[in-house]
Amino acid sequence: MNNLCRYTHHTHILIITRHRFLTSRTAMRNLWTKAGVFGSVSVAFGSMLWSQKSTDSDPVASSCTATDPNPSSPYDLKLVQVLFRHGARTPLKSIPDVMEVQWVPTLLEPPAHTHINYVVTDLHGGPRPSAPVEDSYRRNLLTGGTFPGQLTTVGMQQLYELGTRLRRKYIEETPFLGSTFSPAEVYVRSTNIVRTIESAKCLVAGLFQQKQKEIVNIFTTGAESEILYPNYHGCKLLKLLGSHRWAESSTLPDIAVDLQSIQSALGIAAHQHVDFILIRDDMVARETHGLPCPPVLDTWRDKVEQRAVDMICHVYEPSKRENLQLCVGPLLHTLLTNLDENVQGTSSEPNRKLFLYSAHDTTLIPCLMALGVFDMKWPPYAADITLEMHQHRQTNEAFVKVSYIDQDLLIPGCSGVYCPLQEFKEALSAFSMSSEHYQSLCNSTGGLTEP
Repeated sequence: MNNLCRYTHHTHILIITRHRFLTSRTAMRNLWTKAGVFGSVSVAFGSMLWSQKSTDSDPVASSCTATDPNPSSPYDLKLVQVLFRHGARTPLKSIPDVMEVQWVPTLLEPPAHTHINYVVTDLHGGPRPSAPVEDSYRRNLLTGGTFPGQLTTVGMQQLYELGTRLRRKYIEETPFLGSTFSPAEVYVRSTNIVRTIESAKCLVAGLFQQKQKEIVNIFTTGAESEILYPNYHGCKLLKLLGSHRWAESSTLPDIAVDLQSIQSALGIAAHQHVDFILIRDDMVARETHGLPCPPVLDTWRDKVEQRAVDMICHVYEPSKRENLQLCVGPLLHTLLTNLDENVQGTSSEPNRKLFLYSAHDTTLIPCLMALGVFDMKWPPYAADITLEMHQHRQTNEAFVKVSYIDQDLLIPGCSGVYCPLQEFKEALSAFSMSSEHYQSLCNSTGGLTEP
């Protein structure tokens, strides 16, 4: 396994341990409880959530809670940005030569409570761009008659539930947002793929309980300029640096031995191209929807999960700054720009309080790596990274608090969970990259230099 991936995993454990210790010192009555991810994801694959619950009105504990309405809190919430993975979907590819399952259209029916009035546009409000990635899915059919990579009813409900969690936090427990959708307050952006667009729609439906005075614009952009996932299509240098690593990730000695063993155990012909990421994708999709898996996978479940993560660590190569820069640099720069504009009062939308970004597991993983908190677990469906910006009431200093699946994180380089904005910007400075710098590097034939 990539050594830095191992390092960030252990660092994450130390961070959370330290945070729990500090929390127990300052709020002895706080209780940490485990819960599965949105209930519908299989326990075997869903990452476990830790949610902090205050068991009484301890004023010290209250002051540490980001959205506590207790007026003794030293912070005022100013801005929230949520980067989230789409919900459960049909697999991108089925495992070849194993028991087929029926991915039938009835699995995709939207629940009535997820309907809202929305339109998909480009970033300037014009017509929706063409979608070559989505078109590639539509060239294939899964057994049962649906397309690969489509958001299912289960996935729609997961995002609706994420919306209701955000509603509790930012509308009901704290009157941060209005109870009705307003484009002046809320900005919604998605990759130009149907499952992420529909996920954004379902989240907004849950957040505002379908209440809207105006149509919801879901903004997106063309494939060549997308920054919400590592863009191998739009960045020549990233393709040069990364494409061979995708190819060689299955040939690494330990991974190759295990892959050969599981192919044999599943009865997959040697000439079939499979890897652990493909196997995991199909396996998790089946289990999430209660569809049968080959029994042999029962004994392989943990190994499949481990090897899929090992592969993605090799692909993103977090020990090399340039790779993560090109994967998520422009996205991180956008998030930081939103923070700066809010602090400086230079935003073109001065009433904006919430940014929603609907994306993918391949977005969250390199972001977690850049933040230094990747926990060596594949992000489950509907996982979210949330950045809150708070202003200290007495000093007016800005602080950033980061959470992953509703669990507060201490970012390496930050002096606390409430991280001073300047510390947070410095923590990400090695990976954040302006769009102009990104484009100039993407079009170059040379590599980048380490700092």
